[in-house]
Amino acid sequence: MSTAHDTGAIEDILGAPYTAETIPLTDDEEGQVVATLVKRPATGTTHGAVLHVHGFSDYFFQTGLAEWWTGRGYDFYALDLRKYGRSLLAHQTPNYVTDLATYHEELDAAWQRITERDGHDRVVVTAHSTGGLTTPLWADVRKPPELVGMVLNSPWFDMQGSTMLRVVGTPVINRLGARLPKFNIRRHVSGVYARSLHRDHAGEWDFDLQLKPLTSFPVYAGWLRAIRTGHALLHAGLDVPAPVLVLSSDQTRWTAHLNEAAHTADLVLDVKQIRQWATAVGKHVTYIAIPGARHDVVLSRPDVRERAYGEIATWMTAYVDGR
Repeated sequence: MSTAHDTGAIEDILGAPYTAETIPLTDDEEGQVVATLVKRPATGTTHGAVLHVHGFSDYFFQTGLAEWWTGRGYDFYALDLRKYGRSLLAHQTPNYVTDLATYHEELDAAWQRITERDGHDRVVVTAHSTGGLTTPLWADVRKPPELVGMVLNSPWFDMQGSTMLRVVGTPVINRLGARLPKFNIRRHVSGVYARSLHRDHAGEWDFDLQLKPLTSFPVYAGWLRAIRTGHALLHAGLDVPAPVLVLSSDQTRWTAHLNEAAHTADLVLDVKQIRQWATAVGKHVTYIAIPGARHDVVLSRPDVRERAYGEIATWMTAYVDGR
C-alpha cells in the first residue's frame, strides 16, 4: 500500500491515485470521532481545488466527478463527514448529529489542509443533497476568501410533503428531537433509488452497500430537528460569498417500482422546492434543471450526466474561471 508521508494519507479504498487522510475530531458523547479527506491530484497544470461533500446515507465514490474536475486542472478533495462512509466507527450511530454546525469542525479542518497546507487560494465547493444544505450554512458563517464558486447537486432545501404537513410536523419534530434525540422515526424506504444506481441491480455504479445501504440508514428525531433548523436558516436567507450553481432533475417521481421513471427523475427530493429556495443561498445563484436527471445528477445516464457536466463547464467559464 502506497503512502503519502507528508500528510499522513494512505492509498484510498478506490485505489491509486486516490489517497485518504484521517482527520481527528473532538470526541462526542459516543466517543472517538474522525472525518476522512480523500484526494485525487489534478491532471497536468493545477488551476485550483475542489472540495466535495456527500449527502445523507452516502459517502464519496463518484470517481467520474473527480476525474472530470482533475481533467480540468483541479486537485479534487472529497470529505466523508463524521459517522459517514470511511469515517464511520464501530461504536457510532451512523450519520447522526443534532446540529449541522457540528460539521464546521471537519469542514474547517479540510479547508485548512487544502488552502494553508496545500497552498490552494482558489477552491470550488461541490455538494450533494444534505451536503448541499450543510455547505452553504458553513460558507455563510465562515465566508472563506478562497471560495470562488459552489456547485450544489440536488440540494436538500426543504422537507418533502404538503405545506400543512411541514407547518404541523416541524414543531412536533423539534419537540421530539429535543426530548428524545435518538428516537427512530419509522419510514419505508423501497430501495429503488439505490438499486437504480448499483451495478449489481439496475445501475452502472459500484459502491459499498455497507456504507450506502439500499434501504438507507435510520433517521433519528434529533438529526431531523437539525435538518429543519438548517432549512429555517436557509429560508431566512444566506449570503454565500461566491457564485453558486444549483442543479437538479427537471421532475420528481415518487415511485416504488424500478421502472423508467426511476432512471429519469429525482426519487428523493421535490425539485420544485429546490427551484423555489435556490436564490436563498446567496446574491449570485444560477439554477438549471437537467431533463432526465437522477437525484444525484452526476450519476444519471451517460447522455444526461454529460449534459450536466456541460452546464457546469459553461457556468465555470462564465463566473469562476476569470475570478
